[in-house]
Amino acid sequence: MPKKKTGQRRKAEKQKERQREIRSAHLERPLAERPCNFSMECDQCKRRQKNRAFCYFCQTIQRLPVCANCGKQKCMQKTGDCVVKHPGQFSTGMAMVGAICDYCEAWVCHGRKCLTTHACTCPLQDGTCHECKRSVWEHGGRVYKCSFCNNFLCEDDQFEHQASCQQLHAETYKCGSCNKVGQYSCLRCKVCYCEDHVRRKGVKSAKGQAIPCPKCGHDTAETIDLSMSVRRYEFGRQSGMDEDDGGGYYFSWGGGATGGDYLQLDDIGGNDYDEEEDEDYEDDEEDESDAEESGEDLSKETSKLEVSDNK
Repeated sequence: MPKKKTGQRRKAEKQKERQREIRSAHLERPLAERPCNFSMECDQCKRRQKNRAFCYFCQTIQRLPVCANCGKQKCMQKTGDCVVKHPGQFSTGMAMVGAICDYCEAWVCHGRKCLTTHACTCPLQDGTCHECKRSVWEHGGRVYKCSFCNNFLCEDDQFEHQASCQQLHAETYKCGSCNKVGQYSCLRCKVCYCEDHVRRKGVKSAKGQAIPCPKCGHDTAETIDLSMSVRRYEFGRQSGMDEDDGGGYYFSWGGGATGGDYLQLDDIGGNDYDEEEDEDYEDDEEDESDAEESGEDLSKETSKLEVSDNK
């Protein structure tokens, strides 16, 4: 029979757990609160952008750079882990920086801890936008994470992506492995799973925690708690276009089952009709008929002249 824990033992275990949570709290900070993703205004062009070593628009160096790891603008440590010692004075500007991060393109101060740990723990190591595939060095805005699929997004595509993120890559809510209704949905794979196929063999999930996706490992959520929608195809007259916009009937080029582009009957060359061309054609016919009549009159007059000469 195991020994009963005393009050002092339980108190020590709670304190250890609390200290472990405090140490790992900086890893769970939101991306918007990280110093490497702070909002910065350029000193020269006055344009707002992400915290970076050089301005994205005018390529100027900022007067008061911010450390990408600790977020300080002034080093006040007279004695400490500074690589460049500055006893008796504070350092700001270029005297404070020590390196530029290759991932977030921001300055890192000359502290030994920041120089040795920031590159390994930079939150923007995989900060490529999920929509436009641009890295941090290729756009000037801040970096965000989708609240549904947890993918990186740039400032230009964040609203458009999150508006269409809760859409399945299927036409029904059925499980991807069987024909049952999917009770759990993975917002990264955009697939539904039933109660039997969402749990993998050998993988145990703790009580109260989300079940990981069997395909990508991302946490799944119950479909009933989400505003999930399915992929829809519109064929024929269900294309969503009003008669006032284009008018007439529409059909699918290459067959309705292929979901091709919808064409209007007026756009096809065989059915083109132009009133101006029709009027020009009628005018040409009238000119031809007048020319024929004038030619007949001339032939009659010449025949009369010939007859009079013979007499």
